[in-house]
This record gives sequence, C-alpha cells and structure tokens, in this order.
Amino acid sequence: MSEHAPTQPTPFVAALRGICPRCGNAPLFRGLAGFQPSCRACGLDFASFNVGDGPAAFLIFIVGGLVVALAIWVELRFAPPFWVHILLWLPLAAALTVGLLRIGKGLLLALEYQRGAREGRLKDRP
Repeated sequence: MSEHAPTQPTPFVAALRGICPRCGNAPLFRGLAGFQPSCRACGLDFASFNVGDGPAAFLIFIVGGLVVALAIWVELRFAPPFWVHILLWLPLAAALTVGLLRIGKGLLLALEYQRGAREGRLKDRP
C-alpha cells in the first residue's frame, strides 16, 4: 500500500487556517502576526518570502473605507453625539485591522509560494 503525499492547501485555506502553504502543517505564525522561521514539518523557509507592509496597507484602505461608510450612515440615520462615534469606530477599526492582518499576511506568503515569487528576481535566465 503506497502513501499519498498530502495535497497542498489553496492560498486562501492556508491563510485562514495559518498553515504551511507547501505541506499544510501548522503553525505558520509565531505570535500575533510574525511568521515562524520555517515549517517544522517540511522545512519551507518562511523568511525567504518578502511579505513586507503590503497587507497592512491594503487593510488600512479596506477597513478605513468600511468604517467611514458605516460612520456616515450612523451619523445620517441616528445623529449620535461625537463621543459615540469615537467609542464605536476606533475600537472597530483597530480590531478589524489587527484581526485581518494575520489572514492578509498569510495569504500574501501563500500566493508568493504558489507563484514562485522571490525577492530581486524577475525571471530565470538560462
């Protein structure tokens, strides 16, 4: 009886579950949003991927747009005092950004792995 190699998770599944994009074993992260140096199971070097600040920048724009739209709607619909806006939107924006940062960073790393992207290389030369 032959053993089958585990299937690679899709980038979205790897990001949502915080698992290695090559073998599917956990954990991908060390702490809140920092990556492990490498996968404990297959040895994939997570440090070789350049995730950078891209996920944080995208999340700030997405969450910022959502929170501003909701704040405008609440203001026009209910007209609450200013302090209610502060109590609602500051914690919500911070929680959404930090909460989604892990998924965004995991997704970018998994997509870089899937596409074979590496820093400072446009294409392989013969």
